[in-house]
Amino acid sequence: MKHVIIGTAGHIDHGKTTLIRALTGRNTDRLEEEQRRGITIDLGFTYFDLPGGGRAGIVDVPGHEKFINNMVAGVVGMNLVLLVIAADEGIMPQTREHLDILSLLGIKKSIIVLNKCDLVEEDWIELVEEEIREELEGSFMEQAPLVKVSAATGEGIPELIRVIDDMTREEVEEKDINTIPRLPIDRVFTLSGFGTIVTGTLVSGTISKEDVLEMYPLGKECKIRSIQVHGENQKECLAGQRVAINLSNVKKSEVKRGYVLAPVNSMKNTDLLDVKLEILDSSMRVLTNHARLHLFTGTSEILCRAVLLDKEELGPGESGFVQLRLEEKIAVRRGDRFVVRFYSPMETIGGGVVLEPNPKIKRRFREDVIEELKRKESGSVTDIIAMHVKEHGDTLITISELAKLTALSVEEIQEAAEELKQEGSVLEFALRKDTYLWHSDESRGTLRKVLQVLRQYEADYPYRYGMKKAEVQMTFFKKTKPAVFDKIVDYYISQGEIKRVDEFLCTPEYEVRKDDVYEKVSSGFLKAWKQAGFDFVRYTELEHKAVSDQVADDILNILLEEKQAVKVSDDVYTLTEYMEEAKDKIKEHLKEDPVITIAQVRDMFGTSRKSAKPILEYMDSIKVTKKTGAESERVAY
Repeated sequence: MKHVIIGTAGHIDHGKTTLIRALTGRNTDRLEEEQRRGITIDLGFTYFDLPGGGRAGIVDVPGHEKFINNMVAGVVGMNLVLLVIAADEGIMPQTREHLDILSLLGIKKSIIVLNKCDLVEEDWIELVEEEIREELEGSFMEQAPLVKVSAATGEGIPELIRVIDDMTREEVEEKDINTIPRLPIDRVFTLSGFGTIVTGTLVSGTISKEDVLEMYPLGKECKIRSIQVHGENQKECLAGQRVAINLSNVKKSEVKRGYVLAPVNSMKNTDLLDVKLEILDSSMRVLTNHARLHLFTGTSEILCRAVLLDKEELGPGESGFVQLRLEEKIAVRRGDRFVVRFYSPMETIGGGVVLEPNPKIKRRFREDVIEELKRKESGSVTDIIAMHVKEHGDTLITISELAKLTALSVEEIQEAAEELKQEGSVLEFALRKDTYLWHSDESRGTLRKVLQVLRQYEADYPYRYGMKKAEVQMTFFKKTKPAVFDKIVDYYISQGEIKRVDEFLCTPEYEVRKDDVYEKVSSGFLKAWKQAGFDFVRYTELEHKAVSDQVADDILNILLEEKQAVKVSDDVYTLTEYMEEAKDKIKEHLKEDPVITIAQVRDMFGTSRKSAKPILEYMDSIKVTKKTGAESERVAY
């Protein structure tokens, strides 16, 4: 089972806490001041059960700008974020800042929750929704689903729960449990009879009762006395879970938010970090050398100085290599993400990723230093592009998206993509507006899964031409645009990896089964239709006792696909040759007489009015005839 942490984000008073109460039945404002003022100051935590099984932890983060530090701490370990926007106000300053922070910290899965829909008219909601989509264009939330709710009345809450359940079941990535455990601490308190308790989201690994871990940067060993997950005692906790851990050998006064629990000697305290820092496009500030900043990483908040290693300054939308010189020691790992805010005034200006957690002091504008950092960043532009392409294996990524993502030019991306294409690392799918890239590893991996499912489908349904193309898309390419999916299918077909029969996909060697069962059932159908002539017999009246309804339906579809039979109307089928005969006779009649009636069709084919009517309706469907004023009359199409 996946362990899911859901977080909220959004402007103050847009209803995040009320929304959580509507989802869980619990109030996350635990402080007296929070309840008195009606705003969330510190982090709140609770949980709720998902319809599909399992339990999701949920984090309520503050919306007020003065409490952004607590908001950043709450993002740690989130799998999915609910961006809450009030319908009566729309996008607000802290909405944008929260969005920037979530993007900087690498949050990928999100749902837009348009709250307070009961307070405004539908026309206004449409305008707000349009504004949101325009604002989020180009961001990681561009394709996020939007759910309209009223947390106060409960309207839309069931739909939101359904969307959350779908996303957490199908889309949320599992945390790595096969590496060292790391628990960034966001709360510490004491309980009578238990002692010190810390809480947080386990971002990696597994922690078991009786384990001995180290508290970083404190440097003290702590024994795990007990573990709770969502209020229930557990022998162990896994990456992705919200946990409360009772510790021995450490006092509450010794621990604070930002400390990390990890195995003894597995990490090293540091007061220097080498990072790649990106300044937000929306920032109004220019970062100069040695500027004082607030650094947020994990659940830590630490003051630091930014030494710009390759630039004189960094302006909006710019990035560079930076050494952060911290005023306190912390413990982080390479690849950890961070956010920085100006010292004064406190506003978010950018963030990035840790390249080296334990560096030596570096001098500015040293060529060897810059080259070292480039290698740590992944070495070359081509390697970086390959990495990003691989990360977007489920959706594919465009040339323009890569340019935005990496702050490289379109030309640089195209050059790198061509190199990767020539060496067989990526596939290109050119569309009218942009070119999509797909990593070859992802293509091969997906193909293996598709073929496995197709083979099983062919075994289960031998009288079908294969799996419907649309079903394959919904199973394996749900987040891929239809036009891109068509390109992928064409590529697989061109490589001889799969076969297409009209709208069905199958393995190259597969042929629909035509055995004794098929011959017996199909010949029975054809015989019955031939005998009935234009006195049509309903499909449900045909005998097929030897096989199930499903098999009979599949064999019927073969006859339709091979044009031996044709569907006249609901539940009515006949031989294709009969309807071709009818088409020719009706066309001949219309050459002599501009109008044909149901009665004339009845007499023409020596049948009943009950059968004549569907004949004409069928001719309407294939555009031989069309209705005039009277229900019973037709003219040439």
